[in-house]
Amino acid sequence: MVQKIFQTNAELKDWLSKQNSAIIFIPTMGGLHPGHQYLIQKAKEKKAKKNQIILVSIFINPLQFGKDEDYKKYPRNISKDAVLAFNAGADAIWAPDYVEVFPGGENSHFKIQVPQTLHNRLCGAEREGHFDGVATVIIRLIRIIRPEKLILGEKDWQQLIIIRKLFQELCIPIKIESYSTQRDQSGFAHSSRNAYLSDSEKVNAQSLPNALRAAKTEFEKEKIINLNKIASKIKENNLKIEYLKVVDPFSLKEKENLNGLCLLAAAVKCGSTRLIDHTFLMQRKPIIAIDGPAGAGKSTVTKAFAKKLGFIYLDTGAMYRAVTWLIINNSISPSDQAQINNNLRDLKLEFKNSSSGEQKILINNIDVTEKIRSPEVTSLVSEVAKQQYVRELLTKQQQVIGEDGGLVAEGRDIGTAVFPDADVKIFLTATPKERAKRRSIDLEKRGYEYSSIENLEKEIEERDKQDSERKIAPLKKAHDAVEICTDGMSIEEVLEELTYIFRSKIPEEVWATPNL
Repeated sequence: MVQKIFQTNAELKDWLSKQNSAIIFIPTMGGLHPGHQYLIQKAKEKKAKKNQIILVSIFINPLQFGKDEDYKKYPRNISKDAVLAFNAGADAIWAPDYVEVFPGGENSHFKIQVPQTLHNRLCGAEREGHFDGVATVIIRLIRIIRPEKLILGEKDWQQLIIIRKLFQELCIPIKIESYSTQRDQSGFAHSSRNAYLSDSEKVNAQSLPNALRAAKTEFEKEKIINLNKIASKIKENNLKIEYLKVVDPFSLKEKENLNGLCLLAAAVKCGSTRLIDHTFLMQRKPIIAIDGPAGAGKSTVTKAFAKKLGFIYLDTGAMYRAVTWLIINNSISPSDQAQINNNLRDLKLEFKNSSSGEQKILINNIDVTEKIRSPEVTSLVSEVAKQQYVRELLTKQQQVIGEDGGLVAEGRDIGTAVFPDADVKIFLTATPKERAKRRSIDLEKRGYEYSSIENLEKEIEERDKQDSERKIAPLKKAHDAVEICTDGMSIEEVLEELTYIFRSKIPEEVWATPNL
């Protein structure tokens, strides 16, 4: 493809109309640096799998600059920017002037007003109207381009969160992917405004990333953050602190406790140049909870997703099935609580990987991987799973396994009872008809007989009723879970959606993996 630079909307639209390709859009204000190149390179990796075009815009938006800010001196070098963008893998550059984006002037168009709860924190507290200008221009740009995907950097974290919220509330069907802050060898974050710094100022500015990095290291060891200590280190080299806070990464509210994912964010003045930086704090690796009814495809996709992330796969349903198998094998009635409690006192439940890489489940040293998928176990597992002692015992074991995170767990109550503080919660479902069809295929594959798909559908509906109506840890969607209906979706499509949800909730800096 011949690399193009367009300056008018007409030129751009004429070219796009001839491409028959989806657009991956990367908006910038120019002054391109390795951080921008990283975004383009990530887009190029995605593009290799699909027929897509990478379009980079260069537009210095006057709406997001305050009265005394640096709009007039902001770096402008389209030739240099074009070389960097094309070398990284961009297919085209759109560099419109003000009139192309705002024909008739900004007052001839609607403007977006960002909620005060998001605007008036961190950077927005000192930059009145800044994020209103960002939100307004991003809407203008995507209305002209109509991309399939938007790629943004995580360095401007507050901006990223605001744009995600904007798209969500306006139901804009464009996926947003974000990638981590890129740094030079010394750890200094790449930024267009770094060009303003003198050599001596660059040396002074280094204390900002150094202080944040030291704070993160201390947090990982001691689980504490001392803002006064961090501030002292930042001020050592004549940096003036605008803000230094620990906040919730998504609401941007200040956090007193350090549970879950936290954002340690700072803005400073180095001479006349304003610099921002941040780091993420997390006491453990991420936990992904995938709940849903039987037959929704949880086991298959959870196992594949855990492998993709390099996380532990926890099949809690298999644990309940194993206990059910043990009860059946010992000729105990599923309603005999005393006998069940007695038989499970010395329970030994293990997950092991076979030589082929498949996960096996052992109960009291017996491999029951295949046995637990029998129709007999399936018909009784809900009855056993509702026993209070059984749930308490297995829930405790599951929570011990998940203490260090790095876990993808699936079941019926993972996001509500087992890991209510999971970082990503998914409710994976499918219609009873679709699940009955999948169940019939699985039974045939394993050599089990069944009466009819219609009867399987009735059994599934009855199990849904039992699971959702039980008194202890019933099947239900967690209030903060994302629902995915898998009807008509391939495993690859479900995995792609899971990956997108994971990446929208876990910054790349926290858990970067080459498979994502």
